[in-house]
Amino acid sequence: MSEIRRRIAEFQIAIMLLTRLPAGQLKSHAPGLDHAIWAYPFVGPVVGGLVCLIYAIPLQLGASPSIAAWIAFSGLVLMTGGLHFDGLADFADGLGGGADKARRLEIMRDSRIGSYGVLALICTAGLWTASVSTMNENLNWSMWIFVVTASRFFMTAAAIFLPPARSEGLGQSASGATGFMLIPSTGLVIILLALCGLEGLAVFIAMGLVSFGVSTWATKRIGGQTGDVLGTVQLSSETVGWVVLALF
Repeated sequence: MSEIRRRIAEFQIAIMLLTRLPAGQLKSHAPGLDHAIWAYPFVGPVVGGLVCLIYAIPLQLGASPSIAAWIAFSGLVLMTGGLHFDGLADFADGLGGGADKARRLEIMRDSRIGSYGVLALICTAGLWTASVSTMNENLNWSMWIFVVTASRFFMTAAAIFLPPARSEGLGQSASGATGFMLIPSTGLVIILLALCGLEGLAVFIAMGLVSFGVSTWATKRIGGQTGDVLGTVQLSSETVGWVVLALF
């Protein structure tokens, strides 16, 4: 397989894993997730651009910003299959209800959702939609793409640099990745930062602090990252990014 075809296949894997969007058929053997992890942040411009469009259309049709924000939020959930939301709920349940590492991991593996998970989802949905609705019609496409991309950049960094908490699962699948895989997405983030200016830098710093906090907490409580931890890093950092923009 040529280098270009391999990279395309890895990007297809990233689209298939992180969204429900059509990614085409793989023309050869599917690459491993540890090889495709570099492409996770590059899903951000696709998702961010589409969610921004979903937000803009109701506004143009006369909907209020709050209704448009809820429609955009619903589109995000459908587009991603609720993957990161499920991770956030499991993470909140596990760390909120488990007395030790083994019990926390057991709760996180359970498909049922508890009170901590429900509350985490309610708070996240409320903050996300309330913050996005403050933008009204002042749509900045580069900022939309930047926030969504940066959240997946931090998720990828957590997958690479945190030890896996389990010997199997999505977190373990990234254990073969190295920091060099962040180089392409670092370039993408720098370009988007240049387009967004100082406002984008403030958002990026806030998102980074939240991602670091979640990662540190997960390491102390369960020994590293799992797929649920990665989903929590992505969704919590994205939500905080919108909150910081709302403060501006």
